[in-house]
Amino acid sequence: MVSVPQYTVAHPVPIRTDMEADEAGQGHKVGEGRNPGDPTAFDRIGPRVKAMLQVARYHGVELDPNEFRATSEGSFPTASDLSQWAQDAGMWSRALRIRWSHLLRFEHVGPIVLLFNDGGAGLLVGASAQHNLVFLKSVDASDDADALPIDELRLAQVWSGEAVLLRAARSYVVADAPFTFGWLIDLVRLESRPLRDIGIASFTLSILTVLPPLIVMTVVNKVLQFSSVSTLVLLSAVIAVVFAYETLLGHARRLIVNVVGTRLDTKLNLHVFGRLLRLPLDYFERHPAGETMYHLAQVYRIREFLTGKLLSTFLDLITLCVLIPVIFYINPILAWMVLACAVLIMATIFAFLAPLRRRYQRVVDAETWKAAALGETVVGIKTVKALGLEPQRKALWDQRVADAGKARLAFGELANWPQTLVTPIERVMVLGTMLIGAYLAMNDRSGYMVGSLFAFMMIAQRVAQPLVGLARLVEDYEEVSAAIGEAASVLNRPLESSSNSAGLRPKLVGEIKFSDLTFSYIGTKTPALDRVSFDIPAGTMFGIVGRSGSGKSTIARLLQGINRDYSGFLKLDGVDLKEINLRHLRQGLGVVLQDNFLFRGSIKDNIVAGRAGLTLSDAMRAAQLAGAAEFIERMPNGYDTYIEEGSPNLSGGQKQRLAIARALIHDPTILILDEATSALDPESEAVVSANLMRIASGRTMIIVSHRLASLTECDQILVMDQGKVLDVASHPVLLERCGVYRQLWLQQNRHLDGRHGRLAAVPSRPD
Repeated sequence: MVSVPQYTVAHPVPIRTDMEADEAGQGHKVGEGRNPGDPTAFDRIGPRVKAMLQVARYHGVELDPNEFRATSEGSFPTASDLSQWAQDAGMWSRALRIRWSHLLRFEHVGPIVLLFNDGGAGLLVGASAQHNLVFLKSVDASDDADALPIDELRLAQVWSGEAVLLRAARSYVVADAPFTFGWLIDLVRLESRPLRDIGIASFTLSILTVLPPLIVMTVVNKVLQFSSVSTLVLLSAVIAVVFAYETLLGHARRLIVNVVGTRLDTKLNLHVFGRLLRLPLDYFERHPAGETMYHLAQVYRIREFLTGKLLSTFLDLITLCVLIPVIFYINPILAWMVLACAVLIMATIFAFLAPLRRRYQRVVDAETWKAAALGETVVGIKTVKALGLEPQRKALWDQRVADAGKARLAFGELANWPQTLVTPIERVMVLGTMLIGAYLAMNDRSGYMVGSLFAFMMIAQRVAQPLVGLARLVEDYEEVSAAIGEAASVLNRPLESSSNSAGLRPKLVGEIKFSDLTFSYIGTKTPALDRVSFDIPAGTMFGIVGRSGSGKSTIARLLQGINRDYSGFLKLDGVDLKEINLRHLRQGLGVVLQDNFLFRGSIKDNIVAGRAGLTLSDAMRAAQLAGAAEFIERMPNGYDTYIEEGSPNLSGGQKQRLAIARALIHDPTILILDEATSALDPESEAVVSANLMRIASGRTMIIVSHRLASLTECDQILVMDQGKVLDVASHPVLLERCGVYRQLWLQQNRHLDGRHGRLAAVPSRPD
């Protein structure tokens, strides 16, 4: 131990691993069994996760332990899993293995998470290179506790180099940057190291490309003229070595190009899908799925341009830098002819760029409408079949195909003209230089012009193609630019939030307050909600009822943060909803819609919905609570029963109960049932209604329904009409004093004896 006067080391570093908790699985399944209202929940979290929470809080970010997902098997969370967790929350994070010498450099930085060998963790809060010490704090130490100085020998006994660096994201985030050609160029620049290797290989290959023509020139001028066999043997050996080296180097370059192309493709696809997920629901409601998919499909054209034409042109430019000086060295007259032809080709292509751009935009518009018609038909195929609309949809498709065909034909006719005008110039570039070179050779008295002509023709063919390709790159860029515009029309839409880490993350209790709230949908003048005010106490069962278009579902949308451009106030537990982190908000909500979508996969996978740390037993408990366990257990494969797209093997009631189980699986603080029982048959509705009391226990439950029978046991019922609040009271009170509510009740329940009768499906609420 290094003793330093100003530092006193009285005790070893208290590394609290909490092995019993890890063996119980708390280090691997962070969120399992946690009660958001339990004050001791933090104490039961594994030490590695606890260390991440403390460092994130230091940087002003609140990580959610329920979001942690361990992708690797093992007793403890790995560094990569912890880093990915922080990145998913919008922070910058890196998992790495570092040495003691590196730790000494972290003298004036924020805390760093060190992962110990036994599953524990510590916080590195400082270092002193002068005294060869680092300063650590236990994950259980208070904020004002002093850090303990530790030397290299003692730290090496418990630490092998694993660490996690994290900090708050910068104001400019690459994932939030607009999707433009400049962004794509920056994406390519990130591959600077392999591109440098490709450039070096291409330069070397260009030099090797020059050698065979020069060797041919030497053979013609020296070997044939002087009959030198020894020179021929030497040149043959040189050619063999050049060919072998060129083959190996070309193979290596193609491998690197393939790796770079794959990396760019992966980054591009991840970025596109990430942006797509962050688009607001309002966008998808106003744009057909087919249109969106067509626009995003243009990303593949952009990828092919980046990894194909653009990269090959970059390599051709390297080749030109070597070959053009060589052809000027061999014969300046013929070299100027080649360059003049290339300039004419470029001028011809440039002249057609503007009209081609206009024609291609018509192709884009026609293809967009065609894709929209196809997507709409596929999504609504059940309606098409049920109503026998095949002829009408086919007629629409024929019209869209015809429009797209006309647009492409017009574009192709115009695009054919540059090719027609460029072809003779290309022939002059090759054959013209050969004829003039032959004429010059016949008048050459030195006898060396013949070999030079052979060499020039071999090199000129390698020069002409890149020059023409460079000119056509501009034409290809016009199409790719249009493709970028199409993809950008989707990806550059305003996102739901600027960053996953933005916004507050308060502990949700379930108290909701609307104060003088007014909201209007885009393109409408009449407000959907007009100065709405009401309160929902935490832990209550709250119903919302009203005629169609009264604003019931709009209230549910606002609670989910789907629309935030309202005036007035909407507060959740005293915090304005606009200030709450969207992901945190929605993870505290459980939402069941009238028409719920089930993913392809097993029933268990649909209930768990990919949430980390949840098992089959969790799915069974949620299914039992939702009244779905009974029909699931009757299925041949039980919870492993596979659900196809569209859920054809499930009834509407079964789908709805699975959706309720999926909403309950993470024990939400607030449960929203938005017309969740309106599409159910009486038997299924009776099953769901019978479980409402158990479902509502311990949480705030909001039931939006036009069926008043499902709301009779609510603590309070909100009556809406034309976007305004008519009344808020319990069921018996509303029957007495609210005319609209009484009218709706009588219309729906004429078969009941008496105004205050109850339906058999709704159980009496216990006192």
